[in-house]
Amino acid sequence: MLPAIFVSHGSPMLAIEPAEARDFLADLPRLLPERPRAILVISAHWERLRPAVNAPAHNETIHDFGDFPQALFDLQYPAPPAADRAHCVAELLTAGGMPTDIDTRRGLDHGAWAPLIVAWPDANVPVLQLSVQTRLGPEHHFRLGQLLAPLREEGVLILGSGSFTHDLSSFRISGGRIDAPEQDWVRSFADWMVSALREGRIDDLLNYRTRAPEAVHNHPTEEHLLPLYVALGAGADRTSHLHQSTTYGILRMDAFAFG
Repeated sequence: MLPAIFVSHGSPMLAIEPAEARDFLADLPRLLPERPRAILVISAHWERLRPAVNAPAHNETIHDFGDFPQALFDLQYPAPPAADRAHCVAELLTAGGMPTDIDTRRGLDHGAWAPLIVAWPDANVPVLQLSVQTRLGPEHHFRLGQLLAPLREEGVLILGSGSFTHDLSSFRISGGRIDAPEQDWVRSFADWMVSALREGRIDDLLNYRTRAPEAVHNHPTEEHLLPLYVALGAGADRTSHLHQSTTYGILRMDAFAFG
């Protein structure tokens, strides 16, 4: 059975810029026990008031950013959609008390395609996305993952895509250097989270905002950490720390497998 995975997608430049996290993503398919039949991405960049899953006729590549090189805007990721899986996701969540919308127009934002274009560059695995509900917090997303867990038995890779730390207001600290030294406040938060994940301290994790050091500093808003909780909920019985690195001194690029 496939694990549920959380990856940090960091800057959109991950798709084209050399980095340790990019090397990890390129190897990710080889770490899985089987090739996914479909990939369900829970991206920090699709926020809705309640769950929504996409089922377009074609997966448009959404360039939801600005002030980056033209080479990034030229990238396309035409992965096949997965309308049948989308309806299955909606049924699972609705049956579990989370009414879910089906969006027939939305394609793939960079939280989905940026890591996928590195891991599965041929874009030949069907991909669908699920929105996050930022205002509902970690417990809601952990429950969301629990409801999605049966998909793992069907060969669907549940992939949370966010960022282990995400205070972009501090970006200037790096001077634009991808290899800038990691900040102490980033390290203290990330170390606490890693320990809590390894030790299975679910209550601490669900209440990280008041218990983890520098939590609000690293996540002024929660949308980039919530995909972690979906993956955790889908496979909380076992945690593997797959990758650790830092970009620009402030973005921890950690990845985890659950289950």
